[in-house]
Order: sequence, then C-alpha cells, then structure tokens
Amino acid sequence: MTEFIPPGTRWIELPSPFPMKRGGALHGARVAYETWGRLDAARSNALLILPGLSPDAHAARSEANPADGWWEQMVGPGKAIDSERWFVVCVNPLGSCKGSTGPASVDPATGAPYRLAFPDLSIEDGADAAAHVVRALGIDRLACVVGNSMGGMTALALLQRHPGIARAHLNISGAAHALPFSIAIRSLQREAIRLDRNWNDGNYDEERYPDSGMRMARKLGVITYRSALEWDGRFGRVRLDSDRRDDEDPFGLEFEVESYLEAHARRFVRNFDPNSYLYLSRSMDWFDLAEYADVPCADQAGDVLSALSAIRLERAMAIGVATDILFPLQQQEQIAEGLRAGGAETGFLPLESPQGHDAFLVDFGRFDPAVRGFLATL
Repeated sequence: MTEFIPPGTRWIELPSPFPMKRGGALHGARVAYETWGRLDAARSNALLILPGLSPDAHAARSEANPADGWWEQMVGPGKAIDSERWFVVCVNPLGSCKGSTGPASVDPATGAPYRLAFPDLSIEDGADAAAHVVRALGIDRLACVVGNSMGGMTALALLQRHPGIARAHLNISGAAHALPFSIAIRSLQREAIRLDRNWNDGNYDEERYPDSGMRMARKLGVITYRSALEWDGRFGRVRLDSDRRDDEDPFGLEFEVESYLEAHARRFVRNFDPNSYLYLSRSMDWFDLAEYADVPCADQAGDVLSALSAIRLERAMAIGVATDILFPLQQQEQIAEGLRAGGAETGFLPLESPQGHDAFLVDFGRFDPAVRGFLATL
C-alpha cells in the first residue's frame, strides 16, 4: 500500500469526524492541495480546479515543486488560467492516493491502511471536502470553479450542495450523471482488478500486487479516453518490428497500438493505488445530480435538468469534444441547458478535437483559447 504524494503538496485537515454521504465517517482526514498566484485584498479572485480521477494537486510548476504539472500548458503566468490574475487552487480528490485521505492512507483507529475499511466514497464527499478547503483558505466565494472529467461532476455537486460558493463555473468534459456506457466500461475495469488473485480482497502489498488487473483496467481506460479517429491516424495498422515481438508467445503484441497501450499501462500500474482506483471509479458510477434534488419530474433527463436549473450562478460555460465517447457531448450540452435555465449567462462550446475525452489534457490549440476566452468574461 503506497501513496504517491508530489513535493510541494500542502494539506488542510478536514473536520473530525467528517461524515460521508453513504454512511460512516472519516477521522483525522485531510485534503491535499496546491496554490498559484495571490489572493487579492477583497478575496474575490480565487479559482478552484477540480481534477479527474488520477491527477494529483500539482497542476503546474511552482517554487515548491519545479516539475511540470499535469495541466502545465494551461496554468501559470500569462496562460489561459493566468496566475497573475487568479489565485488558483487545485485539490487532489478525496479517496485518492496522491495526498488526500483514501484507502491507501493510514486509518488512525488501527494504525494500518484503510484498504476496504474505507467508507463508501461518493462524488458528493469530494465536493464537501473541496468546499472545506475553500473556506479554510479564507475564501467566502470563488470567482470560478473549473471541473475536468470527474472534476466536472464534483464541481456540480459542490455548486448544488454549497449554494453561493462560486460566481461562475467552467465545466470541461464533465457530466451531471453517469451514462450506461461509461458505467459498463468502469465496471469492467474494476472487475479486472478484483479478479486478479493478487488483489486478495484489497489486501495486497508490494510483493503480491495486482499488476495484471491494473494493466487491464488502465488499457480499457486509455482506449476510451481517446477516439477511434485518433487511434487510426496515430497508429493505423502498423506492425511491430520483429525485434520488438515475442516470438515465443503466439498471441503476444503484434501491432504498434498494442505496444503503446502496454507501455502506458505499465507506467500507471505502480503509480496509483488499486483500491483508490476502485473507490473513485465507483463514485463516478453512483453520481446523479438529481438523486437528492427536489425535482418533481419522473423523467430522468428532466430530473437532471431541474437539478441543474436549481444551481444559481452568474456565468457558466460547458465545453465538450465531439469524439468523446466516455463523457459524450450531449452531457455538456445538458449542463449548459440546465444552468442557463437557472439564470446563468451560459455558453456551450463543442470542439472538433480528434483526441476524445483526453483532449483537454493534450489539445491545447483548441482548449487554450476556449478557456482563456471564457475567463476573460469574468
């Protein structure tokens, strides 16, 4: 059981006990975060970034950690999220293994890692934890909350559960609830991990570790993070050179795309805790903004729109990608429609990037002007 905490990480302690939505509570828990820029005298320029499932709080380089962050091209002086204008806060999700308390963290009641004794985790728990960080930093109201992927879900839960916490919202490739295709993919990822005998009901260690299960889970994820269009353009049907094939394995790697997936998966396997992966993945499947909203409509889509329209903001923007199969474009359009119905001046921006769900992490030629343009209106 290992946590992967980057240098420069800071922490804020959560209230103890910290109640969880689906029961149970955390004691002595904390949330990892980093900041860039300065909070102005009116405390009115704070911008919160809520990331996806796997990133840490290190979105960009800093004095405490000069290594490039996971959103290096977007955050910093003069960049789309300009730290010379904004006081930027990025939190690592509750339940992660990268600084915030999660299944790999030590349970103070036992002195051992939580493992599967960690309480059931919901997106709403992550939203409440992020809200506590905001208030602990002395911020009454955010100028904007930016949510990517799973972070887009967390941002909506934050806005719903903590009315007035932000003036504006930028939702990037997010969703107000999980769709069946996404649930199906994530269920297969979790099954791959759980069926690895080394997972051992969550009781693995460095010597007996569910490498194969994690490899399969990550490969499934990467396949859905990009698009068929990109896979075709990037790899085609190019085969591996003979010296890169294992001739003793008749069903071994043969194509360049297989080799890419294998290398990508192996880099991830020992850099993310399997139990954290299970908990965070399931929290996304459970998420439905309309679940506890006061909405009379029996139709699910109507329920979600009603829940979104109950959120009060000044401005909002939902950005999506036409080739995203994991969080398809209609989900960002739904977010924009619902927030607009709630009175926010709201835009919807569909991008034609070929890079699928991961486009916001790689296609900066499209995302930089989109994000920069929205923040310029605030």
